[in-house]
Amino acid sequence: MELFSNTFRNLENSLDYSSMKQKVISQNIANVDTPNYKAKNVTTRSFREALQASMDSYRTDQRHFEFSTKSNSSAIVTQQDVTYNNNGNSVDIDKEMTALATNQIYYNAVTDRLSGKFSSLQNVIRGGK
Repeated sequence: MELFSNTFRNLENSLDYSSMKQKVISQNIANVDTPNYKAKNVTTRSFREALQASMDSYRTDQRHFEFSTKSNSSAIVTQQDVTYNNNGNSVDIDKEMTALATNQIYYNAVTDRLSGKFSSLQNVIRGGK
């Protein structure tokens, strides 16, 4: 039995995703003028894969495959077939700045939710006072 629900783990994974996305976007922006640099992006698992991983599974036989939800849900991919500039660079600065702003809003929402969860726990510990 876990002490807390999966909410903390999900929020932690969301913060990890946002951090990885921030690093990738920053690298893309830093290399906007680098010849032959290919833009990178962070992808997540599909909805079906995430749903399947989150469902509890029961093995009826030891020979069956073991179900695990500990796999990394994000991956960095390079966009190979796209070129926006004559020097072979595939970074679109407008797209990257939009992604940066979107990621910042996402990060703020996740940290606000995490702060709320900790405030609720603190309230429970103090006995509702």
